[in-house]
Amino acid sequence: MKRVFPILLAVILFACPLFLFPGKAEAATVTINVYNWGQYLSDGSDGYIDVIAEFEKTYPDIKVNYMTYDSNETMYTKLQSGGTTFDVIIPSDYMVEKLIADDMLEPLDFSNIPNYQYLDDNFKNLDYDPDNLYSVPYNWGYVGIIYNSKYVNEDDVGSWDLLWNRNYAGKILMFDNPRDAFAIAELLLGYSQNTEDEEELAAAAEKLKEQKNLVQAYVMDQIFDKLEREEAWIGPYYAGDYLLMLEENEDLEFCVPEEGFNIFVDACCIPKGCQHKKEAEIFINFLCEPEICGQNQEWIGYASPFSESKKYMDEELVESEIIYPPDSLLEQGETFRALSEEGMQKMNALWLSVKTDENVLGKYLIFTIAVLVVVAILITVFQVRKHRSIKRRGTYYEPKA
Repeated sequence: MKRVFPILLAVILFACPLFLFPGKAEAATVTINVYNWGQYLSDGSDGYIDVIAEFEKTYPDIKVNYMTYDSNETMYTKLQSGGTTFDVIIPSDYMVEKLIADDMLEPLDFSNIPNYQYLDDNFKNLDYDPDNLYSVPYNWGYVGIIYNSKYVNEDDVGSWDLLWNRNYAGKILMFDNPRDAFAIAELLLGYSQNTEDEEELAAAAEKLKEQKNLVQAYVMDQIFDKLEREEAWIGPYYAGDYLLMLEENEDLEFCVPEEGFNIFVDACCIPKGCQHKKEAEIFINFLCEPEICGQNQEWIGYASPFSESKKYMDEELVESEIIYPPDSLLEQGETFRALSEEGMQKMNALWLSVKTDENVLGKYLIFTIAVLVVVAILITVFQVRKHRSIKRRGTYYEPKA
């Protein structure tokens, strides 16, 4: 009985706060799943802000489970397949438009996102979300060509056709997603990057097939290592990422092709099925805080849609024409629009044909090499047999005296 009393007393003392302070007892840590592009949120490296750590310190009852993807299409497939629920995603403009059309996004409660007030007016009411219901712009940028000036002749630079230049066969990289890859071929052919014309899509696919034998690899985030280490010399990618690569290899240069280019806006959204909408909106609001936004964008190297955040960014970055190009240059760009389901299916099918197609010349070369190898083996076998036959005759044949 003496032992039971202290135990009972301990139980009562432990339980009292649950009754006296029910609010605290109910408080629990919430974990939100954030799904973002790789290399797209400052992680504390190189002395920059660790956004997630800072957020969790500011909001100790909210934890972040952070995952990455390498293309809008990968992200979309993951959302469709289910299995994992996400609370915050950061797709590109045309994908935001598609997700809205497919009823896959939650409308935002902007009372939980007061920092939206700092968003520049020219990033409101954009075509992909005209009523500003489902998204908050995260950053923006454009696509060009990154190349190594040690190995690439400057006379060859200036057009997307650099990616088809046979002088650099085996040292060329290409986007590993259909939308960006087709856009480049379409620009070279003089088409809109938003075309759904069957003949134009087919022509773009043929153009990409012409390039295939020159391509070392189809890549997304892998482009960083390959260009920085000079495993490859040329690749199309985003202007903001060029500055990150430049820090690792000073011989890299950036080219804006004369045929035009894609301008994009990536935005924060909340997908249908999210488990913690309010906490997700708190996280989005945190990303829009001018100081947090400025430090984050400085690490990423992209342009911010919040001018207020520039006060917290390095002046050299703010004045960079790579990050903030003049309006005269931006006029040459075109934003992606969401393709129809039929148009996207056509592009995906053609992209599969590009990735699986073997060029006729390649087949011929392989066949020719195989024939030569077989002939060489037959000649070697014949010579060995002939030599053995002569040796046997020399061993057993004795000429008459």
